[in-house]
Amino acid sequence: MEKRINTPLTEAVARSLKAGDRVLLSGTVYTSRDAGHKRLVETISKGEELPFELSGAVLFYVGPTPPRPGQVIGAAGPTTSYRMDPYTPILLENGLKGMIGKGSRSEEVVASIKKNGAVYFAAVGGAGALLSQRVIASEVIAYEDLGTEALRRLEVKEFPLFVAVDSEGRDLYLLGPDEYLQQQGEK
Repeated sequence: MEKRINTPLTEAVARSLKAGDRVLLSGTVYTSRDAGHKRLVETISKGEELPFELSGAVLFYVGPTPPRPGQVIGAAGPTTSYRMDPYTPILLENGLKGMIGKGSRSEEVVASIKKNGAVYFAAVGGAGALLSQRVIASEVIAYEDLGTEALRRLEVKEFPLFVAVDSEGRDLYLLGPDEYLQQQGEK
Protein backbone atom coordinates (compact mmCIF):
# COMPACT_ATOMS: atom_id res chain seq x y z
CA MET A 1 0.00 0.00 0.00
CA GLU A 2 1.29 3.46 -0.90
CA LYS A 3 1.62 6.34 1.52
CA ARG A 4 0.12 9.56 0.22
CA ILE A 5 2.18 12.62 1.11
CA ASN A 6 2.22 16.27 0.08
CA THR A 7 4.79 18.99 -0.33
CA PRO A 8 6.27 20.92 1.27
CA LEU A 9 7.72 18.07 3.30
CA THR A 10 7.94 18.51 7.02
CA GLU A 11 10.66 16.84 9.02
CA ALA A 12 7.99 14.78 10.79
CA VAL A 13 6.71 13.40 7.47
CA ALA A 14 10.25 12.77 6.19
CA ARG A 15 11.12 10.92 9.40
CA SER A 16 7.95 8.79 9.19
CA LEU A 17 9.04 7.28 5.88
CA LYS A 18 11.11 4.10 5.82
CA ALA A 19 13.39 2.66 3.15
CA GLY A 20 11.27 0.60 0.77
CA ASP A 21 8.02 2.50 1.41
CA ARG A 22 5.96 3.18 -1.70
CA VAL A 23 4.84 6.79 -1.89
CA LEU A 24 2.43 8.85 -3.97
CA LEU A 25 3.67 12.44 -3.82
CA SER A 26 1.45 15.44 -4.61
CA GLY A 27 2.23 19.15 -4.63
CA THR A 28 5.10 21.31 -5.82
CA VAL A 29 8.50 19.87 -6.71
CA TYR A 30 11.42 21.66 -8.34
CA THR A 31 13.66 20.29 -11.08
CA SER A 32 17.41 20.63 -11.06
CA ARG A 33 20.43 18.79 -12.36
CA ASP A 34 24.20 19.28 -12.21
CA ALA A 35 24.55 22.84 -13.53
CA GLY A 36 21.47 24.03 -11.65
CA HIS A 37 22.75 22.54 -8.40
CA LYS A 38 26.05 24.34 -8.86
CA ARG A 39 24.21 27.63 -9.30
CA LEU A 40 22.00 27.02 -6.26
CA VAL A 41 25.04 26.36 -4.07
CA GLU A 42 26.85 29.42 -5.47
CA THR A 43 23.78 31.52 -4.67
CA ILE A 44 23.75 30.22 -1.09
CA SER A 45 27.49 30.85 -0.68
CA LYS A 46 27.03 34.47 -1.85
CA GLY A 47 24.19 34.96 0.66
CA GLU A 48 21.75 35.74 -2.15
CA GLU A 49 18.10 34.78 -2.36
CA LEU A 50 17.27 31.49 -4.08
CA PRO A 51 14.63 31.38 -6.85
CA PHE A 52 12.37 29.27 -4.58
CA GLU A 53 11.90 28.49 -0.89
CA LEU A 54 14.30 25.66 -0.04
CA SER A 55 12.77 24.88 3.35
CA GLY A 56 10.66 21.71 2.98
CA ALA A 57 11.30 21.57 -0.78
CA VAL A 58 11.71 18.48 -2.94
CA LEU A 59 14.16 18.50 -5.87
CA PHE A 60 13.57 16.17 -8.83
CA TYR A 61 16.71 15.34 -10.79
CA VAL A 62 15.28 15.57 -14.30
CA GLY A 63 15.80 17.34 -17.60
CA PRO A 64 12.39 16.82 -19.21
CA THR A 65 12.00 16.66 -22.95
CA PRO A 66 9.95 19.37 -24.68
CA PRO A 67 6.21 18.74 -24.49
CA ARG A 68 4.20 17.70 -27.49
CA PRO A 69 1.19 19.86 -28.38
CA GLY A 70 -1.42 19.56 -25.63
CA GLN A 71 1.03 18.13 -23.07
CA VAL A 72 2.18 19.88 -19.90
CA ILE A 73 5.67 18.39 -20.11
CA GLY A 74 7.58 15.86 -22.20
CA ALA A 75 9.11 12.67 -20.84
CA ALA A 76 10.26 13.29 -17.28
CA GLY A 77 12.39 10.39 -16.13
CA PRO A 78 14.87 10.64 -13.25
CA THR A 79 18.56 11.15 -13.89
CA THR A 80 21.38 9.44 -12.01
CA SER A 81 21.66 11.13 -8.63
CA TYR A 82 25.32 10.75 -7.71
CA ARG A 83 26.19 13.68 -10.00
CA MET A 84 24.39 15.98 -7.54
CA ASP A 85 26.22 14.55 -4.50
CA PRO A 86 28.87 17.32 -4.26
CA TYR A 87 26.10 19.91 -3.79
CA THR A 88 23.48 17.98 -1.84
CA PRO A 89 24.76 18.35 1.76
CA ILE A 90 24.78 22.16 1.46
CA LEU A 91 21.21 22.15 0.13
CA LEU A 92 20.08 19.79 2.91
CA GLU A 93 21.71 22.02 5.55
CA ASN A 94 19.69 24.92 4.13
CA GLY A 95 16.29 23.23 4.38
CA LEU A 96 15.90 20.82 1.45
CA LYS A 97 13.82 17.86 2.69
CA GLY A 98 13.51 15.56 -0.31
CA MET A 99 15.19 14.52 -3.53
CA ILE A 100 13.93 12.37 -6.41
CA GLY A 101 16.32 10.53 -8.69
CA LYS A 102 17.70 7.11 -9.43
CA GLY A 103 20.75 5.25 -8.21
CA SER A 104 22.69 5.18 -4.99
CA ARG A 105 24.08 8.15 -3.06
CA SER A 106 27.48 8.74 -1.47
CA GLU A 107 28.14 8.06 2.20
CA GLU A 108 28.42 11.84 2.74
CA VAL A 109 24.94 12.42 1.29
CA VAL A 110 23.42 9.56 3.31
CA ALA A 111 24.98 11.04 6.47
CA SER A 112 23.57 14.46 5.58
CA ILE A 113 20.11 13.00 4.92
CA LYS A 114 20.25 11.44 8.37
CA LYS A 115 21.57 14.60 10.07
CA ASN A 116 18.95 16.84 8.45
CA GLY A 117 15.88 14.59 8.73
CA ALA A 118 15.42 14.36 4.98
CA VAL A 119 14.57 11.60 2.49
CA TYR A 120 15.78 10.42 -0.92
CA PHE A 121 13.13 9.00 -3.23
CA ALA A 122 13.76 6.80 -6.24
CA ALA A 123 11.59 7.07 -9.33
CA VAL A 124 11.52 4.28 -11.89
CA GLY A 125 14.12 4.88 -14.56
CA GLY A 126 13.06 4.40 -18.18
CA ALA A 127 9.47 5.39 -17.42
CA GLY A 128 9.71 9.11 -18.20
CA ALA A 129 6.69 9.14 -20.51
CA LEU A 130 4.54 7.48 -17.83
CA LEU A 131 5.86 9.70 -15.03
CA SER A 132 5.12 12.83 -17.07
CA GLN A 133 1.42 11.94 -16.91
CA ARG A 134 1.57 12.73 -13.16
CA VAL A 135 2.79 16.28 -13.84
CA ILE A 136 -0.18 18.66 -13.98
CA ALA A 137 1.73 21.96 -14.37
CA SER A 138 5.24 23.04 -15.36
CA GLU A 139 6.89 26.46 -15.31
CA VAL A 140 10.51 27.54 -15.80
CA ILE A 141 11.42 29.76 -12.84
CA ALA A 142 15.21 30.24 -13.26
CA TYR A 143 18.31 29.31 -15.26
CA GLU A 144 16.45 29.36 -18.59
CA ASP A 145 19.82 29.32 -20.38
CA LEU A 146 20.24 25.68 -19.28
CA GLY A 147 17.51 24.56 -21.70
CA THR A 148 15.87 21.32 -20.61
CA GLU A 149 17.89 21.50 -17.39
CA ALA A 150 16.41 24.89 -16.40
CA LEU A 151 15.00 25.17 -12.90
CA ARG A 152 11.30 24.37 -13.11
CA ARG A 153 8.41 24.33 -10.70
CA LEU A 154 6.26 21.28 -11.28
CA GLU A 155 2.89 20.47 -9.80
CA VAL A 156 2.56 16.71 -9.44
CA LYS A 157 -0.36 14.53 -8.48
CA GLU A 158 0.22 11.10 -6.98
CA PHE A 159 3.74 10.88 -8.41
CA PRO A 160 4.86 7.25 -7.76
CA LEU A 161 8.09 6.86 -5.79
CA PHE A 162 10.01 4.54 -3.48
CA VAL A 163 11.89 5.67 -0.40
CA ALA A 164 15.47 4.82 -1.34
CA VAL A 165 17.24 6.39 1.68
CA ASP A 166 15.27 7.22 4.80
CA SER A 167 16.03 9.74 7.54
CA GLU A 168 17.76 7.04 9.59
CA GLY A 169 20.22 6.33 6.78
CA ARG A 170 18.73 3.00 5.72
CA ASP A 171 19.58 2.60 2.05
CA LEU A 172 17.31 0.49 -0.15
CA TYR A 173 20.13 0.07 -2.66
CA LEU A 174 22.13 -1.73 0.04
CA LEU A 175 19.26 -3.43 1.87
CA GLY A 176 17.45 -4.72 -1.21
CA PRO A 177 20.15 -7.09 -2.53
CA ASP A 178 20.81 -8.48 0.95
CA GLU A 179 17.12 -9.18 1.54
CA TYR A 180 16.81 -10.79 -1.90
CA LEU A 181 19.78 -13.06 -1.24
CA GLN A 182 18.38 -14.00 2.16
CA GLN A 183 15.02 -14.88 0.57
CA GLN A 184 16.76 -16.99 -2.08
CA GLY A 185 18.65 -18.89 0.63
CA GLU A 186 15.38 -19.71 2.39
CA LYS A 187 13.86 -21.41 -0.65
